[in-house]
Amino acid sequence: MAARAHRRAGATPVANNEELAPSRRVLLLVDFINPLQFVGAEALAPWALEAARATAALKKRFDAAGERVIYVNDNFGQWRSDFRTLVAHCRHQRGTSAGLVRQLPPGKGDLMVLKPRHSGFHATPLELLLQQLGARKLVIAGLATDYCVMCTAMDAYVRGYDLWVPSDCTAAESPEQRDQALGWMRQALKADIRPAGGR
Repeated sequence: MAARAHRRAGATPVANNEELAPSRRVLLLVDFINPLQFVGAEALAPWALEAARATAALKKRFDAAGERVIYVNDNFGQWRSDFRTLVAHCRHQRGTSAGLVRQLPPGKGDLMVLKPRHSGFHATPLELLLQQLGARKLVIAGLATDYCVMCTAMDAYVRGYDLWVPSDCTAAESPEQRDQALGWMRQALKADIRPAGGR
């Protein structure tokens, strides 16, 4: 019954005999799998691809270190579909949506959580999953810096997580909006915002 509830909540199911290896540091990829069908998507698109390229390099470092990567993704109103269906849909789109999937294709060991609103923690099993992993530090990358990334970072901060929001791994509709949001997260949430490319 717990496994069924876990699936309904939108997380990747884990077989009964499969243990989740501890990962004190976890990379959250917020809304990179994205059909980009909303007002402002055209302005976001080029910055999103740039952020995805930087995040792909960071993800490789996590994979090589055996650290967990969790896709924390909106379902964009498609309540009858799951994360893999969304990935397939975006992969077959033209332009930026497909480009994001090519840059950041989910790997076999990656986990997925679907969220109904801006924060990755709101009405999702993310907190339970992070507790099971023994996570202490969250690295948050994704779209958009001033909405879903910021809301997820706020909820992570009040739960006591150490935060790194690498500036080159997030995107907003303009560099000014991104930088303003990052500055607020550095000041209010004590987040490290140094770029992944410089570390």
